[in-house]
Amino acid sequence: MPTGRIKFYDSAKGFGFAHTDDGEEVHVPSSALPSGLTELRSGTRVQLGVAEGRRGKQALSVQVLEDGPSVVRNHRPSPDRMAGIVEDLIKVLDQTSNGLRRGRYPQRAQAEKIAAVLRRVADDLEA
Repeated sequence: MPTGRIKFYDSAKGFGFAHTDDGEEVHVPSSALPSGLTELRSGTRVQLGVAEGRRGKQALSVQVLEDGPSVVRNHRPSPDRMAGIVEDLIKVLDQTSNGLRRGRYPQRAQAEKIAAVLRRVADDLEA
């Protein structure tokens, strides 16, 4: 039985993919998971019972050998530090707003940076 690591697994969709140690990609449906297991983290080391299907290799059974790396969430910043971050974000958003009023969207690289900062601030606020 080949071994490998989970590339990704979406429990809402009920499937994911694994990469074997031989470099092959294997479809992992929820029906292949051990009973009681509904989630697989990326990087989880697994042993796969594999069969060739219409669309390529598919796992018939999955045995977890080693859990994937856990995501360790940093503690959120102190309120004083967070206030400074929000104030800086307001300045950036104000500059962006002024450009939009003049009919100009920010350049793609700048827009991606702003979006990333917004997501991070939202995550820190929700933590």
